[in-house]
Amino acid sequence: MSVDILSLVTVFVLAAFVGFEVISKVPSTLHTPLMSGTNAIHGIILAGSMLVLASASGTLQLALGFVAVILATLNVVGGFVVTDRMLEMFAGKRPAPRKTEEAGGEKA
Repeated sequence: MSVDILSLVTVFVLAAFVGFEVISKVPSTLHTPLMSGTNAIHGIILAGSMLVLASASGTLQLALGFVAVILATLNVVGGFVVTDRMLEMFAGKRPAPRKTEEAGGEKA
């Protein structure tokens, strides 16, 4: 069963347009919860890409599977880094550490 390359490209382009439109309408206050959800999805994508790589047989399949695992790993790690940075924005200010007097400069 062969799939027409034009059909695959059409689905990819439509998915890119729909994804861009959906993400551009999200308010900034919802980005942190959405990033947490997408990190879980990307973890599933990473597991799937490792399963596909394990069943690869040819050189091209191995190379593409390896690239898929690397990109999925970068996506997961990058998502957690971005989520951590966004959560730091909502953290409260920490008090400045108090300066202690030096041991040799005691006041009389």
